[in-house]
Amino acid sequence: MTPDGVPTHSPRNSDVKDNQLSLKSYGHRDTSPEMPSGPRANANEKKQRWRWPLRIWHLVIDQWFLIVMGILIAFASQVQVPKSQQQMKKTVVNYLAVAVIFFINGCTLPTQVLVENLSRWKVHIFTQVQCYLLTSSISYGIVSVCAIDRYFMDPALMIGIIILGCLPTAISFNTIMTRKANGNGALTIAQSTIGNLLGPFLTTALIKLYTGTGSWYTDILPETEGFTETYRYVFKQLGLSVFVPLLAGQIIVSVYPRLVKIVFIEWKMNKLSSFALLIVIWSTYDGAFESDAFSGVQSDNMVFVVFILIALFLVWIAIAILVSWLWLSREDTIAVAYLVPTKTPAMGVPITTIMFAGLSEAAQSRVQLPMVIYQGVQTTLSSLLTIPLRKWKAPKLTYEACE
Repeated sequence: MTPDGVPTHSPRNSDVKDNQLSLKSYGHRDTSPEMPSGPRANANEKKQRWRWPLRIWHLVIDQWFLIVMGILIAFASQVQVPKSQQQMKKTVVNYLAVAVIFFINGCTLPTQVLVENLSRWKVHIFTQVQCYLLTSSISYGIVSVCAIDRYFMDPALMIGIIILGCLPTAISFNTIMTRKANGNGALTIAQSTIGNLLGPFLTTALIKLYTGTGSWYTDILPETEGFTETYRYVFKQLGLSVFVPLLAGQIIVSVYPRLVKIVFIEWKMNKLSSFALLIVIWSTYDGAFESDAFSGVQSDNMVFVVFILIALFLVWIAIAILVSWLWLSREDTIAVAYLVPTKTPAMGVPITTIMFAGLSEAAQSRVQLPMVIYQGVQTTLSSLLTIPLRKWKAPKLTYEACE
């Protein structure tokens, strides 16, 4: 107080006010702390309280495919289709379910984009070399190390791991996962088609190469039958379940583009492809549990095979991402990442059945077991990896956009 009764201001308060005025005059926002009001404080507190439950809920929604797959595998372990109807079930699922997936792909994929990706021959060679030579050589190397000790692992499981590495890329699974991760779905379809066309020739040749080395674990194999029946089966399945539905979808989308957009985009009927894939996975495990494939294997062998298959998937996808990132776009890299490590039991099971027709039923089940287990491994890891791959693919905001 001055003698005249005029209140004085402390220099500190005066400086703060002057600084705030100067900041406002230059267009800066006042960042001095303010005490939150009552309703705002309550809203923030409620938001913080529900943050983690909402994150968990969003994760469940994002990974619904993985959760449903686990439920179906658990169901298949308890209730199986009778043995007398197993062949009919396989035929219906392998043709109808896969046909649904490729029909939807044909309806939702622009023809020009598909044709452009089919003409990328350098990417085709790059991808197929990894799908066949890289994966098969790594699988054979691991089995060769395990074979040092004759009593370490069941020889049928070793042969199954070799066959797994020789298989072509998945027919439909990788397309769904690529799109879920915002990758190039057209490139995936093109590569899947080419890979499965080469499969009957390259897969059988590689299996013959790796199992014809005279190693002790190949003694259980009978003489290899002719490949004519293998070619007939595979090309029949590809024609009826892949090419015809894909072509039909392309014709329908060119004739009725608006109707297709309403049905598959606005009504979200493209989700049917995911349900069809779940049926394929359920069918694989249903057949394995019905044939008691899991019960005839020692527990330590089973655990080792699971860990080996997980390691194989991670090594294959890591190599695919690293070598693709050097010269491909992120969208194409994601496509290649899902093409290389994913394998199709839909071709592996009939090929082993036809090539090694003289093998006992129990040995056949053990040979096919790594392919069945790998179906669950690749589905689980592929679904989980869509989260980081989507974030990696998402375009980052530039400085100019922020301004």
